Amino acid sequence: MWILKIIWNFFLDTLETIVISLAIFVLVYQFLFQPHQVDGHSMVPTFQNGDYILTDKLSYRFHPPKRGDIIVFRAPQDERVEFIKRIIAIPGDTVMVKNQQVWLNGKALKEPYTNDGITPADAFLREGRAVEVPTGNYIVMGDNRLHSSDSRHWGFVRSDEIIGRVFFRYWPLQTFGPIKTSELEPTIGVVKGIMTR
Repeated sequence: MWILKIIWNFFLDTLETIVISLAIFVLVYQFLFQPHQVDGHSMVPTFQNGDYILTDKLSYRFHPPKRGDIIVFRAPQDERVEFIKRIIAIPGDTVMVKNQQVWLNGKALKEPYTNDGITPADAFLREGRAVEVPTGNYIVMGDNRLHSSDSRHWGFVRSDEIIGRVFFRYWPLQTFGPIKTSELEPTIGVVKGIMTR
């Protein structure tokens, strides 16, 4: 009889551990961090196809996204799909593509993280046409501009479509560690017709 009691207590302890672990996992997954796998080549060289990353889902509840942040968001064309891109422009910014370069608030944007330094215009961000980013919206682009479906084609990302900020890569092991981003700084240069803030 005492053996059955030991087995029953072991079963209850194990079940309790599993339930608590699952509850902690669900809370972390829903409100704090979410793992993602990079699928595609739009963020090369920053991320490679197959990289595993963690997305911080909490910090944007306390402060808005910044230029240069790498985010995961629901794709504007199909909310079942999640994209990873870099924030180029925030609300109130004026952005355009001219001569295969991004211009932010009237100044050429220095982008050392891009794959080849070439940024072609597309259907939404047309060559030489300035666009002001409205409140609650962002302009995002992949670092591999020649192979990225991004704001140049389909327009703004709304703040409610943003899942979170990428902050850590945990696979492959040789690139294991925090993701360092810095706020984008326009270089000196002025485009006529765009007001500089």
